[in-house]
Order: sequence, then C-alpha cells, then structure tokens
Amino acid sequence: MKVVAFNGSPRRDGNTSILLNRVLEPIKARGIQIEVVQVGGSNIHGCRACYACRRNKNGRCVHDDDMVNECIAKMVEADGIVVGSPTYFADVTPETKALIDRVGFVTRGSGELLRRKVGAAVIAFGRAGELHAFDSLNHFFLICQMVVPGSCYWNVGVGRDKGDIEKDEEGMKAMRVLGENMAWLLESIAGRK
Repeated sequence: MKVVAFNGSPRRDGNTSILLNRVLEPIKARGIQIEVVQVGGSNIHGCRACYACRRNKNGRCVHDDDMVNECIAKMVEADGIVVGSPTYFADVTPETKALIDRVGFVTRGSGELLRRKVGAAVIAFGRAGELHAFDSLNHFFLICQMVVPGSCYWNVGVGRDKGDIEKDEEGMKAMRVLGENMAWLLESIAGRK
C-alpha cells in the first residue's frame, strides 16, 4: 500500500509540512509506503477548460507544461492521498486549487480514477478561514468518490510563524489520530479486496 501527500505550501518545511509529517508518522509505522510531493511554489497552472482530457480519456491533461500529469499518475497509483495547504484568504493556495481542479477534471473524465481511494485534507492557518479551505479539499475528495476518514477534531492546526504549529497540542493530536485512522481504513479496505 502507498500514501502520497501533496504539500501545497510554498514553504517547503513550514507548518503545513509539519502537519503532513505528523499525519504520515503512524501510516509509515504501519509499514505503508509514503511519499511527499511539493506542489506549493511550483509553476502549476489552473484548468484551461479545453475538454481534451474528456475526449481523450487517458488519465492525462493535454497541457503537459507543469507537474500535474506526474501528480495525477502518483494519485492513481496510490491507495491514499493527503493534500495539505495553508490558508490563503480563507481558502487553499493557488497551487493547491489548480492541482485539485485539474486532477479532478482529468480523473473524473477518465473513468473515475480516484474512486474509493482514501483521501484526507490537512490545513494550517494563522488566524481564520481554515474551515473553508478544509471544505474545499473535502469537496474534491467527495466528488471524486473517495473515502474520507475522520479524526478527533477537524484536520487543522494553528500557527503563524514556522514551527508555531507544534505548540497547537489539539491540532497535532488531530493529525496523529487522522494518520492512525487513515492507516486503519487503508488496511481494512485492503483486507476486503
């Protein structure tokens, strides 16, 4: 089994990365392979609404000038997907939004390629807007017919400056529990196949 995590923060080792790593710890401890992909700060662009992916139905975006096709392939190969983003004006980063829009459009138009995979959202925030960002990611998972595990609280952590998020005990606990629940769900689904 494999879980791939996407860091939508332009800060590679910032608070979003800290949260993602906390989620991945219990998953890795269960022997599940993990990979982290840096999306934030990349040149990823939004969907151009050309509909070529719907006509081609090959699981690829026809615009192959950024990392989206690589991300799509990683998601299709994975059993679980975690997407993390800091909160930008009460939503996800532009790179994260471009990723989920294009991946969603391509995979849904190519035969629901993400259906029944496990997906989890992770949001870092400094003051407010985290629930809207959290909802944006969960809407992506749900429209792609993915299974979304819960935690002991929303999958959000508060911290403004790099490392501040580690002081949010409730947020860090929620990430650990999310990772435990995701690993359990992945193992449960694998046992039924």
